[in-house]
Amino acid sequence: MGPPGERDEVWFTSLYAAEYAHIVRYGLRRLGDSDASAELAQEVFVVAWRRRGEVPDRSLPWLYGVARRLLANQWRSRRAAPDVLPIADADLTQVADPSGADTTVGIADIRAALATLNDLDQEVLRLVGWEELTVSEAAQVLGCTRATAAVRLHRARRRLAVAMSSRPVRTSRPLLATAREEL
Repeated sequence: MGPPGERDEVWFTSLYAAEYAHIVRYGLRRLGDSDASAELAQEVFVVAWRRRGEVPDRSLPWLYGVARRLLANQWRSRRAAPDVLPIADADLTQVADPSGADTTVGIADIRAALATLNDLDQEVLRLVGWEELTVSEAAQVLGCTRATAAVRLHRARRRLAVAMSSRPVRTSRPLLATAREEL
């Protein structure tokens, strides 16, 4: 992207075009509202323009860090948790249970287990799982060293596994049969 002296409107336009969709998806996964996530992305890019001399060449983790801090400021000011995304039964996937039996684990189950974790555990799991960042990039977003982020990720994964193993097992029924029974 070039040295800070070359960070003009053309630089910003290319940054915006390359990363805007990533920032909107980041916000959408945390806010559950497309308008609010688009507004968050706009705020992130306002900060990027103002602080364009500080934006590294590998800008996505830096932009995620800005988005994370903006969200934290919003949540602190509201003193309320963000809205939970509604999850439909159509989001269910099949995975193998540790016992060897197939059970249905849906996005709702994962979100419920994730919600039992503290905010830092949730964020490091989201950064690596949803945003597909490396541990080093997640460390940059979280403002810590790579080693600290790796330890946090390891512990968060272990806590998530415990939370998932303590969830009630649901029986797997075909989606169409469920829909017919409700009619």
